[in-house]
Amino acid sequence: MIRSELIQKIADDNPHLYQRDVERIVNTIFDEITGAMAEGNRVELRGFGAFSVKKRDARVGRNPRTGETVHVEEKHVPFFKTGKLLRDRLNGKS
Repeated sequence: MIRSELIQKIADDNPHLYQRDVERIVNTIFDEITGAMAEGNRVELRGFGAFSVKKRDARVGRNPRTGETVHVEEKHVPFFKTGKLLRDRLNGKS
């Protein structure tokens, strides 16, 4: 599902809301999650999962095409850990 499909589904399920308002709500939620992660905070949605940021240390890598070594800088990557309810539902336990 992509963002526009999510917005359309919420708008269809809530006919009393304008689509532009639903779009604003969805964008605000994503912006808040992104902003919190950019500050290094963890975002937990009970039953769904938790978003966090993991640090990958600098390392020496290898260019697979040429074989030469390259320096890979330290970086921060998003990480998602599923919640128990989501994991159980995906495995058919609910």
